[in-house]
Amino acid sequence: MTDPAKVRRHAERIRELVASVVRSQIKDPRLGMITITDARITADLRDATVFYTVLGDAAAQASTAAALESAKGMLRSTVGKALGLRHSPTLTFVLDDVQDQVKHIDDLLAAARTADAEVQRLAAQASYAGDAQPYRVEEEDEDGEDAPAEDEGDDEPRAGDRR
Repeated sequence: MTDPAKVRRHAERIRELVASVVRSQIKDPRLGMITITDARITADLRDATVFYTVLGDAAAQASTAAALESAKGMLRSTVGKALGLRHSPTLTFVLDDVQDQVKHIDDLLAAARTADAEVQRLAAQASYAGDAQPYRVEEEDEDGEDAPAEDEGDDEPRAGDRR
């Protein structure tokens, strides 16, 4: 089994290599404003997934995906030579939609805040369904002291009690 630390190091190295090659060697005009965000590699070091983001609309994302797909062979050979592995890992490029997920989470949090505010508003106007004090409370004597319970008494020992 492969060491997890070694797998992480190789994934980080793949991310750096792909970012460097995309920045300096790929001259495809379809390539947009791209950022390589992450890379993951399987434990057997055969398949690598590279995550990227693109600044722009859906057309820019599609053209960048096509440019990366056409440069996949050059990127794979560069990564294979740099890593020095027996087998060059196959590269799969995945659009990282972090911004869409962030917006979705922000929308969910805003909806939760409005629902919480509505619950607080309803709770402020609420009244008890039954008695305000549903539990039995010991009654007080005229003196203001609690009435003693029936089994309480003096603490003197009785005949036959052991101490």
